[in-house]
Amino acid sequence: MNYIERNIEKKVIGLLKRQKSVLILGPRQTGKTTLLNRFKGDIFITFIKPEERQRYEKSPGLLRGEVEALHSRLKRKPVVLLDEVQKVPEIMDILQELIDRDMAVFIITGSSARKLRRGSSMNLLPGRVVSLRLDALNIAEMPDCELSELLLYGSLPGVVKVPDDKDREIDLGSYAVTYLEEEIRAEAIVRNLGSFARFLELAASESGMIINFRKLSQEIGVAHTTIASYFDILDDCLIIERIEPITESKTRKKLTRSNKYVFFDLGVMRICANEPPILHRSLKGFLFKQFIGLELIRSSHISDKSLKIKFWRDPCGPEVDWVIDKQGEYIPIEVKWTDTPNERDIKCLQKFLEEYKNSQNGYLVCRTPREVKLDKKIMAIPWENIAELFDF
Repeated sequence: MNYIERNIEKKVIGLLKRQKSVLILGPRQTGKTTLLNRFKGDIFITFIKPEERQRYEKSPGLLRGEVEALHSRLKRKPVVLLDEVQKVPEIMDILQELIDRDMAVFIITGSSARKLRRGSSMNLLPGRVVSLRLDALNIAEMPDCELSELLLYGSLPGVVKVPDDKDREIDLGSYAVTYLEEEIRAEAIVRNLGSFARFLELAASESGMIINFRKLSQEIGVAHTTIASYFDILDDCLIIERIEPITESKTRKKLTRSNKYVFFDLGVMRICANEPPILHRSLKGFLFKQFIGLELIRSSHISDKSLKIKFWRDPCGPEVDWVIDKQGEYIPIEVKWTDTPNERDIKCLQKFLEEYKNSQNGYLVCRTPREVKLDKKIMAIPWENIAELFDF
């Protein structure tokens, strides 16, 4: 398998034609550097290289002079490509100045928003760049992959390209050590690495569930506020997705108000949870539900519309796995590991549609080979067609 064309690429091309600068954030190894190499820049700087990083750490203003010189020579705005900008967060102030002066067009990548958000001199260039998200591969970008492989090994580009399962396992293990533990150690984000390592394992094991901070704090032996800060770290480093619940209701007074946390990739999640590459029958439905949630999240990231992915849960009654929140209009989605959907599978969807009149239709995502109409407002659809839910 050679280069996998990413859906985000056409969007970046369109922005460049409009002379817009772009900030592409995404977890490590999702293909940001590969994507950056697809574009022809007048300057390419990667802060992964120590010599490059140290040069601009010593003098961030060097970039200003380089861009000004190139602007004078070319008689136009140069295109400047900057890779892994969070490693030299001070450079963001120089970028802000150059963009305000209309001196260059930038394509900037970063794998952590944490350093860019912390401190008065660090920012995400609000209003000056178009922020995009590059996730692991989605279904449309890898149409030939087997569902069982996606549930076990995830969809990082470097892992998907590897044909041998043993090699995939090695690469995922390396990812967990190199890009999680060592990066956190290098940045001195946490003091007690033993507690954080235990937390990471438990957080991965409970990915996709409602998290009880106090319960985790008792198991690990740290304060519940520390657990909350650990989740913030994973969120800032783009390792987890924070999913908010729908809390407003006219008839239900006890809707869940706690967030769900979902690991950005199922392969990374499994490795962090120290689980073997075995697809147990009892886990298929659980993993399938998270897989569909991740597909919805990735589709929302590349959508041109303002969308959020949420969930709905009444501890005393029904729950709906995922809800597309289209600025107050809801599209409820239930996920079942079945190829023969029936009316029993949609009871919670029916209750949701009764509760929220701003919902036009609901969907059951499953392994059916073709669409099945189960109710006048509810359709069962194949999991491969999930992107069609965003064609509105």
